[in-house]
Amino acid sequence: MTLMACKEANKENQEPKIDAISYLSFGDKITKDYAVSKELMAKKFKELKKGDTINVKFVSSINEVCKKKGCWMKLDLGNKEESMVKFKDYDFFMPLDSDTKEVIVEGKAFVTETTVDQLKHYAKDAGETEEAIAKITEPKFTYAFEADGVLMKE
Repeated sequence: MTLMACKEANKENQEPKIDAISYLSFGDKITKDYAVSKELMAKKFKELKKGDTINVKFVSSINEVCKKKGCWMKLDLGNKEESMVKFKDYDFFMPLDSDTKEVIVEGKAFVTETTVDQLKHYAKDAGETEEAIAKITEPKFTYAFEADGVLMKE
């Protein structure tokens, strides 16, 4: 329910209807309040320069999760763009079968360059073939995110 709808319901002395959505929580306890869309997050990433960091919360779906430990995930930003998400202090992991699940992440967004060695490591963790891994020959500019906490829709 939108904030405006809540205000309108309260104005009429009615209880607002709140969707009962259940979430699994990982890492620090966070709320779903004030999360921005993946489209707005993509715009925010494009405004960042290497060395910039912003604290933000956004909602997206998981495109891919580490198949060994769940120690990273890639979130959809739309237009075939993704954010590479790792977890603060390596303190928590996501379920290995959480691909396509909707999540809300809160933490720090920044941009970075991922080396060829790191890209190959991630590809190996994701179960890519040796042939696919061998094709990785250039570093990649990455929309990175360090999550303090994650909510995943059940």
